[in-house]
Amino acid sequence: MDPCPFVRLIVESLALKLPQATKPAGSGVYPTTTPCFCKLRLKNFPSQTALLPLSNSPGDSSPESSTSASGFHLDSLTLRRLSGKPVTLRIEVYTGRMGRTCGVSCGKLVGRVQVTVDLGVSQAKPSVFQNGWMKLGNEPDKPISKLHVTVRAEPDPRFVFQFGGEPECSPVVFQFQGNIRQPVFSCKFSADRSRSRSLPPDFTNKNRGWMRTLSGERERQGRERKGWMVMIYDLSGSPVAAASMITPFVPSPGSDRVSRSNPGAWLILRPHGFSVSSWKPWGRLEAWRERGPTDGLGYKFELVTEKGPNNGISIAEATISVKKGGQFCIDRRVSRDSALSLRSPVKGFVMGSTVEGEGKVSKPVVQVGMQHVTCMADAALFIALSAAIDLSMDACRLFSHKLRKELCHDEQDSSS
Repeated sequence: MDPCPFVRLIVESLALKLPQATKPAGSGVYPTTTPCFCKLRLKNFPSQTALLPLSNSPGDSSPESSTSASGFHLDSLTLRRLSGKPVTLRIEVYTGRMGRTCGVSCGKLVGRVQVTVDLGVSQAKPSVFQNGWMKLGNEPDKPISKLHVTVRAEPDPRFVFQFGGEPECSPVVFQFQGNIRQPVFSCKFSADRSRSRSLPPDFTNKNRGWMRTLSGERERQGRERKGWMVMIYDLSGSPVAAASMITPFVPSPGSDRVSRSNPGAWLILRPHGFSVSSWKPWGRLEAWRERGPTDGLGYKFELVTEKGPNNGISIAEATISVKKGGQFCIDRRVSRDSALSLRSPVKGFVMGSTVEGEGKVSKPVVQVGMQHVTCMADAALFIALSAAIDLSMDACRLFSHKLRKELCHDEQDSSS
């Protein structure tokens, strides 16, 4: 099982040095206290924006404080397309507020710099292409602003998988290596409303943080989605991982949506013994329907520790557009929650999985960082997690809307 080459382009240590005031009464302060920011542009990639702290460090010494951008991830296809070609990273620096007012950009352009990147070298070893101050402009008769930036790249090989169909249709999962596609796992989806009675005892109603006791009114059929499970099998037919719905997805009182205050939850399980009821939990995924200007699927993923379910370590929390879909991601560098990022034990990229918008055909593409996979069973856990987040889009569908028939096996069985 070989990984695909990926390269992570990192842009960090960002800071701005503006020329000092030249007025007679000047006291060496900067002529502006407005926010500053920069835009990063790489051909065929969405632009990125990062704030720039002001620096007054002397000479060429490092800035007192700095920020980082999210950076760019270059996959195998992109690397092949750019093979042997110079790649240019363009950085535009602005003063003023980010965003637009009445369609006009609020920022004032200070200057631009370019950094040439050699991706061929970066596939084999970490490389640094820029580290230090760069001049913004070349007019000798005017004070010059300077940008401090570090641009480096490092290999980030990943295993790439794709579901051959929607997870609820029990598809085969393929691994990709270049243009080669080979089956490595199979999935089996089932919906059994009585399944909670066969789950590990430590994760049933004895632990209210994991499995809430629901009132009789909310237990009624049609007002809850429960008992979903996806089993992952290797090519020999042996079960290697599972995603099991541990907390039903139910609407909050007086509404038809799953709320953040009462989310549904999955356990991602690894084999331990012959029965699923004895399997050990590896992770826990919560999901809900976000309120706001645009509908979103909110999620939170925790690693389960030996200390028990109430001591899980949160490593991912974000929102995916219900309409457009998006990416489920465990990556410390792109975490928007700085507090979560600091607490997280993970370093760099762990996994990413595509999630289609509501009502769209979904065949998740899953990427897993090579350093997090020592055997096929490790990869299977991430496949199970990908299936769980994909199915959560359906589980969080408004209860005024019907689910597709593949998700309602138990109702079909009871009516036949």
